[in-house]
Amino acid sequence: MGLFGLFNKEKKETLNQGLSKTKESVFSKLTRAIAGKSKVDDEVLDNLEEVLVTSDVGVETTLRIIERIESRVSKDKFLNTSELNNILKEEIAGLLSENNSGQATDFDDALPATPYVIMVVGVNGVGKTTTIGKLAYQFKKAGKNVYLGAADTFRAAAVEQLVIWGERVGVPVVKQKMGADPASVAYDTIASAKANNADVVIIDTAGRLHNKINLMNELTKIRNVMQKLIPEAPHEILLVLDGSTGQNAYEQARQFTKATDVNALAVTKLDGTAKGGVVIGISDQFKIPVKYIGLGEKMTDLQVFDKEQFVASLFE
Repeated sequence: MGLFGLFNKEKKETLNQGLSKTKESVFSKLTRAIAGKSKVDDEVLDNLEEVLVTSDVGVETTLRIIERIESRVSKDKFLNTSELNNILKEEIAGLLSENNSGQATDFDDALPATPYVIMVVGVNGVGKTTTIGKLAYQFKKAGKNVYLGAADTFRAAAVEQLVIWGERVGVPVVKQKMGADPASVAYDTIASAKANNADVVIIDTAGRLHNKINLMNELTKIRNVMQKLIPEAPHEILLVLDGSTGQNAYEQARQFTKATDVNALAVTKLDGTAKGGVVIGISDQFKIPVKYIGLGEKMTDLQVFDKEQFVASLFE
């Protein structure tokens, strides 16, 4: 097996392992939903609806999936319950395709801009700083020059954690004293990155949600300051969500998409939960591509989201 094939095999194994709790939960519920049934009828569809909702796919997305399956049932007249697995797989993959999720790019692909600026947002505790560290590792492994900016200046732990990640990965971290202006840190980071021909700049930001107006103003200020140096920055506003929180992740997505122009999502901690269905629902409801998924503690456990692989793994 070639080196590329080996990497793909490892990635697939990590994905399968990371989604194992979700798969177990979905399949056990699905088995109960169709027990004793030979064809997909109204009762099976009602049971299936319950399976999807309790798997954190979300009510709106669940109804959309059920409608699609109902359409197939009415067209084909008779659908065997043994076919339900494949039908679900096809309809969910179709839904993710429509939402432009998971275009299967990778860390070693050419960047659309240099330096490519990523502003990372999300509440405290979702794995935001850890995700930044893992992103830095993956980009560096792909041969890219990476700079990190510690613009979450209100929490000493956030700055310290980012510095530790920077040392672990071997990339520079630009920081200032506690309580410094986050926009100033972002400006310094981009100035240093440009001066040193960086390929990727990742800026951490504060994750307070108790005052949306302040959060919105702060994120807007950071963006405005970045644009003095790079007019198109940030190229990516990445919202990090904790997949294990289920419905709470939807609420966080709702709040942050109101506060700033989020254009990419990272869903973390999928390995410790049976709530992996949240990836499908969030992608569908917010029409924002899921770009990365977190499947474990190791630096290699952050993957670029590939919808085909994700759905195949979920229903394998």
